[in-house]
Amino acid sequence: MDILEYSFYENTVQTWLIALAAFILTVLVLQLIRWILEKRVAALIKKSKTKIDDYLLPLLRQTRFFFLLAIGIYVGSLFLTFPETVLVWVVKTTRLVFFIQAGLWGAGLITYFVTRQMSEKMEEEENADATTIDALGLIARIALWVIVGLLTLDNLGVEVNSLVASLGIGGIAIALAVQNILGDLFASLSIALDKPFVIGDYIVLDDFEGTVEDIGLKSTRVRSLTGEELIFANTDLLNSRIRNYKWHEERRIAFLIGVTYGTPPEKLARIPGIVEEIISPLEHVRFERAHFTKMADFSLNYEIVYHVQDPDTNFFLDFQQEINLALYERFAKEGIEFAYPTQTVYIER
Repeated sequence: MDILEYSFYENTVQTWLIALAAFILTVLVLQLIRWILEKRVAALIKKSKTKIDDYLLPLLRQTRFFFLLAIGIYVGSLFLTFPETVLVWVVKTTRLVFFIQAGLWGAGLITYFVTRQMSEKMEEEENADATTIDALGLIARIALWVIVGLLTLDNLGVEVNSLVASLGIGGIAIALAVQNILGDLFASLSIALDKPFVIGDYIVLDDFEGTVEDIGLKSTRVRSLTGEELIFANTDLLNSRIRNYKWHEERRIAFLIGVTYGTPPEKLARIPGIVEEIISPLEHVRFERAHFTKMADFSLNYEIVYHVQDPDTNFFLDFQQEINLALYERFAKEGIEFAYPTQTVYIER
């Protein structure tokens, strides 16, 4: 056929059709291979007891369609005749796509590894290690993409050494412009290494409190008791006084009760013993003291102190509720009245 012999950009139509067929066939075959491998690997992971094959699935899922297209274009170009400059750009473009795909593969593996290790550490209640792994994963991803960026620039013909040198001169101006961001970045690294708190800790900062959910590059996210998410800049956290309740070996509880004036002295003397009888038998609780401390305006006050050998807030509230109910019941039996604000008015005739 004459039309197949027609020359177009130094290649006949027949050659272009062969190259197009090679391109389409390559893309379809690679897509089919990826689909089959993804199904097989997913089934293999369910049966296998080893962890190595688990990393194959993130690699397959991070393989992008544009990477398959680039391979198809490169294979198709092998059937065509191009000028040297065009071939150079085809190779550079293919290499550029490969660098990006390699970055996606590496980032996928790092993310999967970090997520898996964090889950294991959280299950083992090693939250400090989980926080460190999270921070190191973030640093690894940043380093990976910096390397990919440098390789990409070098592939495009940019003089990387000169670029790095020029960035060193302009880095001072850039650092001044983004000093807050850099401050938060270094604060994030400091939190990861020094561990004033870790993921899962319950912290109190000024009027805010909650459980640490994530320590990011610039900010830390805390889930409050009422459900909303609190976001703090890492620099602000390090510059503040933080109360971390996670590392309590035991929690000291002090509370007051008041009884009415007119309570017989013998009953007043028995109150510390009654309190001790109620608190001492409780498990995970250590009774410290109960004293008649003050004669207030409308009540005779007792200060009671005990220790809960678990820092969890809900755990402490359960005990406090049990103690309050027992005190109320016992005082009712003993005929001891709790005080409440009262006022007596004497009218002079």
